[in-house]
Amino acid sequence: MAAVLDSVRAFFAQNAFTIDMENPGDVVARENLLDRAMGPGRRRKSSETLRRGRVPAEGLALVARDADGHVVGTVRLWNVEAGVGRDGAPVDALLLGPLAVDAGHEGRGIGAALMRAAIGEAKVRGHGAILLVGDAAYYERFGFFAEKAAHLVMPGPFERARFLGLELKQGWLDGAAGLLVASGRKLSQPRFRRAA
Repeated sequence: MAAVLDSVRAFFAQNAFTIDMENPGDVVARENLLDRAMGPGRRRKSSETLRRGRVPAEGLALVARDADGHVVGTVRLWNVEAGVGRDGAPVDALLLGPLAVDAGHEGRGIGAALMRAAIGEAKVRGHGAILLVGDAAYYERFGFFAEKAAHLVMPGPFERARFLGLELKQGWLDGAAGLLVASGRKLSQPRFRRAA
């Protein structure tokens, strides 16, 4: 486990929640939380088209757990190509989302803790930039600004003012322009063998 997660986990343990890597046993709780927090239209968002059929970036699916170990928050980051750079090569980046906290646990800093842990872990893992679609007033405190994504577009409808970027490496998004494209690992499809 990365050192950044260990320090965040220790700090927030005193607040009766911890930040941890998501594990396969968290899937149902995570999906139920997202359904409650995001509503029935969550699967129709432009960001979802980039996530569909993919797995999150390595080590960048995080959950917040309450004192009993229940999932009360989630954030995941996904590999994307953020258009192309000045040299014509694809610009690797991450797409953050969705970030959600259970309504019964809001106001305790869980969302902010998940954001800090996700940003820290992405930086430790060598990523250059994170993009997201969200409320600028909330995400600017973490360093996300619309100017960083000004020449990039989502695959489908999106609100330009809510499309934000954060450089983890200075200048990473300089000159990046074009359409975001999913680039992460695909979900493996189960293979069924025919009976002989």
